[in-house]
Amino acid sequence: MPDDKTTAQSLATPLPHSGRSSGRTRAFVNPPLHRGSTMLHVDTADRLHDGSRMYQQSDTYGVYGNATHHALENLVAEIEGGTRCQITSSGLSAATTAMLAYLRAGDHCLVPDSVYGSTRDFIDDLLNNFGVVTQYYDPALDAAGLAPLFRPNTTVLYLESPGSHTFEVQDVLALAALAHEHGAKVLLDNTWGIRHFQPFQHGVDVSIQALTKYPVGHSDVLLGAVIVNDDADWTRLRKAALALGQYASPDDCWLCLRGLRTLDTRLQQHFSSAIEIAAWLQDRPEVKQVLFPALPGAPGHALWKRDFTGACSLFGVVFQPEWTAPDLNALIDALELFGIGSSWGGFESLAIPTYGTITRTASSGDFGGLIIRIHIGLEDPTDLIADLRQGFATLHHHRRST
Repeated sequence: MPDDKTTAQSLATPLPHSGRSSGRTRAFVNPPLHRGSTMLHVDTADRLHDGSRMYQQSDTYGVYGNATHHALENLVAEIEGGTRCQITSSGLSAATTAMLAYLRAGDHCLVPDSVYGSTRDFIDDLLNNFGVVTQYYDPALDAAGLAPLFRPNTTVLYLESPGSHTFEVQDVLALAALAHEHGAKVLLDNTWGIRHFQPFQHGVDVSIQALTKYPVGHSDVLLGAVIVNDDADWTRLRKAALALGQYASPDDCWLCLRGLRTLDTRLQQHFSSAIEIAAWLQDRPEVKQVLFPALPGAPGHALWKRDFTGACSLFGVVFQPEWTAPDLNALIDALELFGIGSSWGGFESLAIPTYGTITRTASSGDFGGLIIRIHIGLEDPTDLIADLRQGFATLHHHRRST
């Protein structure tokens, strides 16, 4: 684990060297890939000792992880500023495992209305059936506004900042302090904030990452991670993960470890291009606003500037109210460099409609127009802007022809 001098800014240097033995040794640059389910033991005493090893990084049985898993877990924990990390099979499984670790029948959980849609489905379709009472709250609420929603049985405050689709930034520091006053644990989906937001410095107890996105970076692996910064939290999380059979392929872990070595370089390019393109879109007369907290003047910019060191390259574009779904469909279909896909964090740019897919029950969800979600990849931003320009031309042509 890193010492106290390691900061988010200095982490760029060890990233390319991650997963290897330190010092000068004769070895390939990339660490070996370890596969296996069954571990042979020295003797029966060694075998009987296995029960105490499930909370340690040791090779006892495949589901507990091996050297490939441990290298990735250590690096993700370091990136998030935590002490221990549990790798899971997907970003959604990271969220659900964390929630199941801390929620029991009769508990009350507060969840932002902007939460990731699949997490919301898990809550509505499964978690509530287990006797957990979940209450959605407006993600724009500050600590004073959220305080009356806490109950004596509120055990978890769930945060997602910026939020899915609409990118609301929450005051994590103040909300975490409020939750702890009420004896609740703070869980944060920090996928959007990878490398740019340090959760444990802002009072978070459990950080959740969809490693599928920017850490892998190549749109070819599904992985998740749950990170903690406390031994008691680690025991609780690890027990839940093992009980749920959470496991990830070492092949996928190895690919994620490889992706993380270029994380900083990729994030810099993603951010630089996204800011340029978001600013260009904001100046378009067809656009009402761009939901990208890193953009000056965008909703949540003040909190983002206070708490974040940068941003990823995913944002929402709200169009003026006169533009209809068929109009925007024509724009998206005309794009040549933007794929139509639901994930993000990879090298390719993506654009998808979000109208009809956003669920809100505690806030209006009305932004004054239909929204397209855009992910800016690693292509030249000048070329991406040219592609968007011809997409807007198609938008107008579609309106004139209908």
